[in-house]
Amino acid sequence: MSATPRTAPEPDPAARPAPRRLRAVPEQPPPVAVVPRDRARGAMLGLAVGDALGAPAENLKPSQIRERWGRIVGFVSDDPAGTDDTEYAIFSGLLLAEHGSELTVEHVESAWHEWIADRDEGPFRGAGFSERGTLENLRRGLAAPISAQHRHAWSDGLAMRAAPFGVFAAGRPAEAARLVAIDGTVSHDGEGIYGGQAVAAGVAAAMVSHSPDVVVLAALSVVPDDSWTARSLQRAVTAARRARRDPAASELSIERAVRSATVIGGYPWTDLAPEAVGLAFGAFDAARGDFARAVETAVNMGRDADTTAAVAGALCGALRGEAAIPADWAAAIGPVRGSCLPSMAGRHVLDVAERLAPAGVGPQGGLAEAAR
Repeated sequence: MSATPRTAPEPDPAARPAPRRLRAVPEQPPPVAVVPRDRARGAMLGLAVGDALGAPAENLKPSQIRERWGRIVGFVSDDPAGTDDTEYAIFSGLLLAEHGSELTVEHVESAWHEWIADRDEGPFRGAGFSERGTLENLRRGLAAPISAQHRHAWSDGLAMRAAPFGVFAAGRPAEAARLVAIDGTVSHDGEGIYGGQAVAAGVAAAMVSHSPDVVVLAALSVVPDDSWTARSLQRAVTAARRARRDPAASELSIERAVRSATVIGGYPWTDLAPEAVGLAFGAFDAARGDFARAVETAVNMGRDADTTAAVAGALCGALRGEAAIPADWAAAIGPVRGSCLPSMAGRHVLDVAERLAPAGVGPQGGLAEAAR
C-alpha cells in the first residue's frame, strides 16, 4: 500500500446526509408519583437484589452462564445472599448517615480501622482485591491517600458501595460525587474514584427523575470527558441504544452488543471500574430503567456480575422506587450475614435506606448508633 495518500474530490456539501443523532426515547412518568423514601428503599434494596442475583455468575463468561443455567431470570441459588457489595454499601451508608455532608477522609479512615482493619476479620470471604490491598496498607500504618496505593486502585470496589451517596444527595449529583470521592480516597485512585462518582451521581439523579437519559447524563457530568470511565460508559450506552432499536433485537443480541462495546477481550481482571460501570449503565439504559430487565441483562453478561447487577439495580430502584422490584426477589433479601464484614452482620439495607432517605434534616445516625 502506498504511503502517499490519494487526493479525492471534495463531495458536494449539499449531497451529504445529515448526521444521525441518538434521540432520547420519551419517558412517561408513573401514574403515581414515587416519593423520596420509596426511591431510597428502592435504590438500596435494588443494590442488594442485584448483588445476590449476580453472585453465582461472577467471573463467568456468557457462554458458561448459558451452559449452566440457560438465561438467568431469577435466583439460581437455593439460599441467595449478598456479597461484599452489599456489606460494604451498608458500611459506607452508615458512615455517611453519621456524618452527612461533613464527612472527611479522616472519618472514613478511622471507620475502616475501627470496624474492619483492627478487628478479627474472620474468613473474609468474597472480598475484592482493592479491599484486601487497602486493609494491608492500613495495618502497616499507611494513611490515606497512600492506603489506596495498591494494584487494584482502579477496581469497582468503590462503585459497588457508591449508591448510598446518591441516595443521601438526592438531586445533587455533584455533591454525591464529592462525598463518594472522600470515601474512596482511602481505598481507590484514578479510574476507581471516577467509577464510584459516576454511580453516585447517577443514583442522585435517578432519585428525582423519571428519565434514564437524565441519569446517564448526570453520571457523565461528574467524570472527566477523556477518562476511561467516561468513554466506556458512553460506548456501552450507545451500543445499548443502537441494539435496542434494531427491529430484530433480542435479549441476547442486546447483551452481546453492550458487552462487546465495553469488555476488553482476554483481560484477566473482571473488577475493572470502567468496565463494570459501563456494563451496568449499558444494562440500565437498554432496559430503560425497568428493574427486572436491567438486572437480568447485567447478570447474563457475566464478568463482575454481582457488582454490575448491583449498580444496575440501585439505578433502577432509585428511578422507579421499591415497588418496581419483583416481590419474590425483594423478599429473599434479609439482614447481611457478615461473610465479608463480620461487623456488619445482622444489618439490613432497608435500615440504611431509612437513615439516608431525604427528609430535609441533618445526619440520621450511623455506625456509632447502629452499634448500640
